[in-house]
Amino acid sequence: MTFVLTPDWQRICLPGADVVLQPRWLATEEADALLGALLATIPWETHHIRLFGRDVASPRLSCWIGDPGTGYTYSKTDFEPRLWPAALTALRSRVETACEARFNSVLANLYRDGNDSMGWHSDDEPELGDQPLIASLSLGAERGFRLRRKLPRGVPAAPDDTIRLPLPHGSLLRMAGQTQRLYRHDLPKTRAVAGARLNLTFRWVNRRDS
Repeated sequence: MTFVLTPDWQRICLPGADVVLQPRWLATEEADALLGALLATIPWETHHIRLFGRDVASPRLSCWIGDPGTGYTYSKTDFEPRLWPAALTALRSRVETACEARFNSVLANLYRDGNDSMGWHSDDEPELGDQPLIASLSLGAERGFRLRRKLPRGVPAAPDDTIRLPLPHGSLLRMAGQTQRLYRHDLPKTRAVAGARLNLTFRWVNRRDS
């Protein structure tokens, strides 16, 4: 399926990548209601991942949600999907329509305040395929999402290798093509934000039972 870039989308200039953004995909009132529903109904937990040979707690709350068979391995840790909350069932269809894609799973991350964060990484696990399409919906406090070009080991990043992309309440970010192969992304800590941010990253996981 060929994605049609309508005027609602803003293209983010990253050489070789395919990244577009709708800053106001959801109206404020709808985004507020969705945020409240998801905070109350998602079974939030602290995921533990393998880092430098030891288990550490992720600096955020998370929940892996998906269809049966969409187990996911991240940082040498296996995650089995939770059932879709009612508030996410209808939303999935809308995100699929907006992004012209299909999704069978979503990672929900809750950043409780500016101290919660996500380190540099790419969504390039084998279960996601060669050119994964990631749809990222942001709710709550606006945070600065960063993307940085991948460099050979030992080569320091230059200032123009990284861009900062503000993701406001109700925004929808679509990352496709070679984006995950060529770039990493993160969500750094910040003292400027006190409120919570909830992020939903919709994906297609190749089922383990297929």
